[in-house]
Amino acid sequence: MDAVTGFERQGPAYFFVIIEALADAGYRWACRGNCPLQLLHKTMLGSAILCLQGDKHRTQLKDMVTSPAGTTAPAFRRWKRKNTATADIRVEAATKRSKELAGGK
Repeated sequence: MDAVTGFERQGPAYFFVIIEALADAGYRWACRGNCPLQLLHKTMLGSAILCLQGDKHRTQLKDMVTSPAGTTAPAFRRWKRKNTATADIRVEAATKRSKELAGGK
């Protein structure tokens, strides 16, 4: 159960951090008012619906929306260079903390 807590219980916070970061970038580069948030909320909802349909693996979904000559591929390359694609999400720390809170070691 601690492992489930380690990746699932803090999941909403990670999504909110992603929304916050993308909204901040939207405000910085172009949008005003609620425009970035409205777009991001709809993007997250649409993405969740695609995941819930379950007929495609998450990697396939990512590849479907990442055209090599488009804007997403260079953004991913930069993200991976900065080691943020996986390094920012530390499930291990959350799992250990869940065990501590449950009185385990």
